[in-house]
Amino acid sequence: MRKAEFNYIDHYKKDAEEFDYFGERSGATAHDERRVREYIIHECDVKRGKVLDVGAGSAWVAEYFTKKGFEVVSLDISLINLQKAREKVPVNSHFCVSSDAFALPFSNGSFDLVIASEVIEHTLDPAGFVAELLRVVKKGGELLITTPYKEKLQYSLCIHCNKPTPLHAHIHSFDEKILTSYFSKLKSEGVKFDSLEWATFGNKLLIFLRTYVILQIYPFWLWKFKDRAMNFLFNKPAHIIVKCRK
Repeated sequence: MRKAEFNYIDHYKKDAEEFDYFGERSGATAHDERRVREYIIHECDVKRGKVLDVGAGSAWVAEYFTKKGFEVVSLDISLINLQKAREKVPVNSHFCVSSDAFALPFSNGSFDLVIASEVIEHTLDPAGFVAELLRVVKKGGELLITTPYKEKLQYSLCIHCNKPTPLHAHIHSFDEKILTSYFSKLKSEGVKFDSLEWATFGNKLLIFLRTYVILQIYPFWLWKFKDRAMNFLFNKPAHIIVKCRK
């Protein structure tokens, strides 16, 4: 699929009409999404200020961080998702903005924390996506990105256009080398940031064996220990998180 053939803005507006990102999850999926959220929270060092959630998802960012005293902007292309986000978190410190993530309607250094969880794998230009997100992070602020790790992209034949279509609209696969290369390129172009860290998590074997039945009762720190030990023995993490402090 060539980039010129893919109208991603139109796609994700229609996607929100067909798929409920706010629906209740269950089983291994719910447990995996919970651990992604917990990992992001664990890695966040920002204690106050303004948060940008890129891709409103289930509005968990707004729900969690507004309770901690932050102002949160939920950003999404879809007005349907934003309406649901506002209904879920109807507080004065929660704002909803419809915008393309490649042209954010914010000044440089507008946010103390920018979160893009499980979004970058959907974007046409991941390097440009990272550059635009980092642009709106304040000095001393953080950018947190999570995405599937070394995902094997799969395609099915679309019954409408008779063309290969990526499952789940995942069009890129990432590892630490690919993700950190975007930041290295920005640094070579004069973009300043203090530190860049990454970590993998979410062992695929534990997910495959449906161990969530037991692990779901574990607090985050104990689950993380179990997950790290398993990835040491069977190195197949499901996710990677990158944290850039500006």
